[in-house]
Amino acid sequence: MQVRYPTVFFDLDGTLTDSAPGILNSCEYALSALGIHMARQEMYAFIGPPLLDSFTKITGSEELGRKALVLYREYFSEKGIFENSVYPGIPELLQALQEAGCASVLATAKPLVFARRILDYFDLTRWFAHVGGADLQGPVKGKYEVLVRDLAETGADPATVLMVGDRSDDVDAAQRLGLATAAAGWGYAREGEVAHADCVCARPEDVRRYVLGR
Repeated sequence: MQVRYPTVFFDLDGTLTDSAPGILNSCEYALSALGIHMARQEMYAFIGPPLLDSFTKITGSEELGRKALVLYREYFSEKGIFENSVYPGIPELLQALQEAGCASVLATAKPLVFARRILDYFDLTRWFAHVGGADLQGPVKGKYEVLVRDLAETGADPATVLMVGDRSDDVDAAQRLGLATAAAGWGYAREGEVAHADCVCARPEDVRRYVLGR
């Protein structure tokens, strides 16, 4: 049976892994060092969008935003990166897609150097045909730029690609490029945030059914 989407792009945080503990701990570490205190619940807004943009908004200047990002990475690279867990059903989803002949591609706004370590740590790399992410220092920092580069590096036809992600950044960037979209309903989106996706999946098994058409 022919699959509906031969190429599937996946977000990382909130889609493949529950990375909130490590991200929030890293944010607390960075902001506290700068004398800024936020309610932990409010920090969920940091998950998904480029961190420099979020830190700049919170601190009020790009200079302080960059300082916060350096501090964030100080904690994250040693501890926060592993304060993380794979969502139930994700390994099974990735295996099923591979066995059906689909190419899974990582498309995360997290710096590629961290994304690769996370996939390796959780033994997920083997399921991916290509791993894409943002630059630590460089022009590719947001989801749109990551998707553009992934499309170029894989040669995938946008009309045959499904983007799976949990935040509006994932859906909006993919739709700008003509990609179909499936929202990961188990992630960090606020109510109604990803309602404009082509479909909203409650669990990884629903993504499998949607991609494979069965």
